[in-house]
Formats: sequence, structure tokens, C-alpha cells
Amino acid sequence: MGPYLARALGDQRWREVTVELIAAGMSNLTYVVTPQGGSPDDAVILRRPPTGAVLATAHDMAREHRVISALDGTAVPVPRTLHMCTDESVLGAPFYVMERVVGIHAVNAFPPGYADEPEQRRAIGEGLIDVLADLHSVDYEAVGLADFGRPEGFAARQVRRWTKQWDATRDRDRPELDALAARLAETVPATQRSSIVHGDYRLDNCLLDPTAPGRIRAVLDWEMSTLGDPLTDIGMMFVYWPQAGEDRASTQSALTTLPGFPTRLEAAERYAQRTGVDLADLNWYVGFAFFKFAAIIAGIVARSAAGAMAGKNTSGYAERIDPVVELGRAALEDGAI
Repeated sequence: MGPYLARALGDQRWREVTVELIAAGMSNLTYVVTPQGGSPDDAVILRRPPTGAVLATAHDMAREHRVISALDGTAVPVPRTLHMCTDESVLGAPFYVMERVVGIHAVNAFPPGYADEPEQRRAIGEGLIDVLADLHSVDYEAVGLADFGRPEGFAARQVRRWTKQWDATRDRDRPELDALAARLAETVPATQRSSIVHGDYRLDNCLLDPTAPGRIRAVLDWEMSTLGDPLTDIGMMFVYWPQAGEDRASTQSALTTLPGFPTRLEAAERYAQRTGVDLADLNWYVGFAFFKFAAIIAGIVARSAAGAMAGKNTSGYAERIDPVVELGRAALEDGAI
């Protein structure tokens, strides 16, 4: 790979490189690549699909590279892309290279001494909302993404897609999940506006500024991005936004329960103020997000049972499905966002 990067980046220092895998899981693979003898400041990030059998549409490197490149120069913070390689003979799959952004990647906890104060955590929550509002305000035609998706009928199409996914991977009879899918299909709200949709927007898909917690330095993991209904991003973000006192272990997220973080209602109100979007139907989008999340978990369970998840810890996943479905039902029927 080194000689290829040296040619692609126009710098012979890249003829020999060191490579470190920093993110794998069930998503695209992310590596830090450093030229031999270089410092961390010289490193770049390389993204490629997972090894083994994958869905080409779910791991389209050129598509991910395209949306990040298009957003460069907008109000949305993204890494600067450096190169796209479609020649699979280099690494066995397409890949792209982008600059390395230094920031705090907060998953289960903040680093010691970071965001210790409630006002700092509130700033993080507000910054997360503001960047999402900025993304949804980008003129996708002006940045060259007019053909990046089919926004018409997006929400209804998403319900059909994830219902089909659930039907294909159901681990056992789950009438509550079937009922949630049917109810969502019957009550799809009219789309108010269309925008670029991230598809998996949440705190741990962002890098935070090390010295200014309220500033998002980069939004990552654009593999599910498309054009569609922006409120689907709000719904999915709220799946990962539990509040203090809630039993939401099924979503495996806890940072937003810390003192200072805005509540989901406060976050929704801030988004509405920034965008002017009517959130009267927000409970539908939250209900759909939990349905989608349940279908994703069911797919993981099915692949694990088929032996396609070797080396990945999927214990306890099946037990998470019913609580997630109940959260979706409560959002849709009780308005519990």
C-alpha cells in the first residue's frame, strides 16, 4: 500500500507506512496510517469496507467519500478528503483517505478532567443539535448532491425497507415488533422538507474539541447518509439519548444522563428554533427509529446464529429486542419521545 499512497498523495514519505486499526465492529473499518518515521501529526485516516461478505450498498466507499467531500466548506465539520481508490487490487476493496482530525471520541465516558461541569455537558448537547441543524440546512443541490438519494416518499420507503429486513432475519415470532411495523406503515406523516440525512447521527459519531467541549470538530461515519426526511436523524439520535432516571440499558448509552445534558425535549425545541421545522409528528420518527434499531439488532442475532459473526461478541443481543420495541411503541402511541 505504501508505494500506492506515495503516488496518490504525491509524497515519497508514504512509500513505507505503519497501520493501526482503530475502529472495526460491524461497520466500515477505520485505520490510522502513518508514514515511516513520521509523527502522529503526519498520520491520515483510511476507511474501507469490512472483510468478508458485505452489502455493497451499505459499504459504498465512493458514496461516503462523495458526501464528505461535498460538505467540505459548509458549516458542517467534516475531515478533508485526500484520495479515493476504486482499484480493488490495492487493498482488496475500495477505500478512501482523509485527514486525521484530533478530537475527543466519547463513547461510554469522557476522559478524566473533560466536560466535568454541567454547563460544559450542556454545551456538548447543544453543539450536537446545532451541527445537525446546520447539516439539514445545507442546500444539497448547491453542493453537488442533487442525485444522492430519492427524498420523495423517504419515510414510507424506510418503513418498508426495515420491515423487509426484519422479515428476512426474524429470530422468532415477535408479535409486538410486527405490530409496531404495521402501525408505523399506517401512520407515516407527510414530509415537511428534504435534506441530507446522516443516517446514524449521535454523540459517539462525532469528535469533540479537546479544549472547547461545546464545539464539534468532525462528524464521522457517513456510510448511511442519503437524501431524505431530516426528522429521521432526530429520531435516531434520540434512541441514543437516555435521560437521568430512565431504564434505557437496551441502547447502551449513558453520557446524556449526566447532569447538564439537555433533555430530549430541550434538544427538540432547540432544533425547532434553529430550523423552523414543526415537530408535531416527532413521536412517529422516534418510534420508527426504535423499530429500525430493533430490526438491526435482529439482523445481528440472525447473522450470529448463522455463524457469520465470528470473533464478535453478540451475547445478550436477542434480549435487547423486546425492550427496544416497547420504547418504540411508547413513542408512537403514548408520545413518549
